[in-house]
Amino acid sequence: MAVTGVLLVLFLIAHMLGNLKIFSGATSFDHYAHWLRELGVPLLPSAGFLWLQRVGLLTAVILHIWAATVLALRARAARPVRYAHRKKVRGSYAARTMRWGGVIILLFVVYHILDLTTGTLNPVGDPSRPFANVVADFAPERWYVTLFYTVAVVALGFHLRHGVFSALRSLGQQTPRGEQRVRVVALVFAVVLCAGYLVVPFAVLTGLVS
Repeated sequence: MAVTGVLLVLFLIAHMLGNLKIFSGATSFDHYAHWLRELGVPLLPSAGFLWLQRVGLLTAVILHIWAATVLALRARAARPVRYAHRKKVRGSYAARTMRWGGVIILLFVVYHILDLTTGTLNPVGDPSRPFANVVADFAPERWYVTLFYTVAVVALGFHLRHGVFSALRSLGQQTPRGEQRVRVVALVFAVVLCAGYLVVPFAVLTGLVS
């Protein structure tokens, strides 16, 4: 679960940085998207790198969900009889957000692919005009798309905050001071990543990018 989580986080960082190129203008953003399609040519066919990336991400997501399911089942099997009286713990909130957050993120990924990858749900849907696709997608009259995007990114933030915290704790930060540090690191990382993703749709929504 940790390995697939790291791979997905690295993709999220790279994808966020690529999204931010939209502030460089249509020409620069479209050039970046075209560069991704031609990356690895002639060793790979056109868009070959993107398809390898998609297959790798899909595999990582499936393995991540599988690992989460196995760990949940093992935890339940370790205590088949519930506590008669159990106090609420601080970790329960994070655990609950991981569950429903994962479902929201999965639904959003499916929508995102149909929207900005295949163009099926996009008003423009032209793979040669990625800048126009993004602008049309988050236009003011399509505020509900921005709302769904925001909910999904916030859910991702909760997911990352708990995941990064758990990963750093597993790497040895077991002291009270270490726990405090990793909480801050996990929170800052989640906030920065969420902000990096949300700034694009809200820039389009407010007319900063058009």
